[in-house]
Amino acid sequence: MGTKLYVGNLSYNTTEVQLRELFSRAGTVKSVSIPIDRDTKSPRGFAFVEMATSGEAFKAIRMLNGEEVDGRAIRVNEARPRERDFGGGFGRGGGLRL
Repeated sequence: MGTKLYVGNLSYNTTEVQLRELFSRAGTVKSVSIPIDRDTKSPRGFAFVEMATSGEAFKAIRMLNGEEVDGRAIRVNEARPRERDFGGGFGRGGGLRL
């Protein structure tokens, strides 16, 4: 298990400080990130929390999944790696065919 966690179903009012305090109950929090929507400049309703060890990450999932934060039951899971599409703009081949 990794150390990075996905935290879903967040209220748009939840802050990084609140998440850091909440997750510190399970261990050392290395970082907290709440993505912001480019167009609206408001939070997107989820966050990423990185714990110091995989054991602490597992403990955080067990302790905090379903916990109520700002009136919402949060979901806490191990974060999956981002899938990136490196295809070109010209269909599957990624380039022009002459």
